Amino acid sequence: MAKKRPQTRATRPQLTDGEIPVVGAREPCPCGSGRRYKACHGRAAAHAVTELVHRPFEGLPGECDWVALRELVPAATVELPLKDGLPADVPSVTLATVLPMAWPALRRDDGSVLLGLQNDTASGDISRDLADTLQRALTAQPGTPVQARRAPADGPRLQDLLDAEGTFEPVVHSGFEFWIPDTENATPEVTASLERANAAAIPTVKLAGVDAAYWCETPEKNHLRWVMPHPEEQLLDALARLHAAGRSGLGEGTRLVGSFRAHGLTVPVWDLPSGVGADDVEKPAAEFAERLAAALSSDAPLTPEERRARGGLTNRQVTLS
Repeated sequence: MAKKRPQTRATRPQLTDGEIPVVGAREPCPCGSGRRYKACHGRAAAHAVTELVHRPFEGLPGECDWVALRELVPAATVELPLKDGLPADVPSVTLATVLPMAWPALRRDDGSVLLGLQNDTASGDISRDLADTLQRALTAQPGTPVQARRAPADGPRLQDLLDAEGTFEPVVHSGFEFWIPDTENATPEVTASLERANAAAIPTVKLAGVDAAYWCETPEKNHLRWVMPHPEEQLLDALARLHAAGRSGLGEGTRLVGSFRAHGLTVPVWDLPSGVGADDVEKPAAEFAERLAAALSSDAPLTPEERRARGGLTNRQVTLS
């Protein structure tokens, strides 16, 4: 009987971890191991999907404004400077709160890029998801939107792509007309999306005298929502000191009603009478900032009245993310 020849397996080129593309969880891993992706290199990707980064914008210029534009402001844009400069065929990169049709990003006909901030993300790290979308938008064909996908677990974050020394200066808009340079040539779908977005937009103004404070108008009352960078426990103690002393308001008829917790930062919220506009709270907000700075510097134990005030503020705290 003839001897059986030893069987040999065809060799496949071995890829480094950085070259492994993201595929379906039940597909064979592209590394050639013979295992399913979810049991091989997909483990790291799955971990990235479930691991929540509590402060995704930490280290970026204007972290508080990033949080405000992500959660509170309907229509705003910001020019983004890249760490290595803009590609020759990309005249500008602009962050927008939201884009038509909820696109993650858009490469305009002139080559400029619009990056949407208020989209759902596939992983627990908004910064990594946005960075992946931005990279794909920079090389997309002009005149095309960028579709959503799951970012590679080892991909860059915004902190790796944006200029850390650059400025972050939001421009708040009354509507979303910045979407379309030429409204007459917009598609019916985009025009309908623009009309829906404009109808839902709450009038919002960014205060000029303090950082990351946004006035907004609602039918029954107005509000001031102020994203603050201070550690949560220290900030709540300081707000409680002011609240117990009757010094937490922003003028007659105003009231500190609680706070949001968003992306690792705390956002105190004031109710304002309907007749109080953004200009009316500029000076009171600046004066409050001085009172808050003094309260933050205190390390004295809270009094019983201050502890009760702190408990009330904590009970009215809502987590947005």
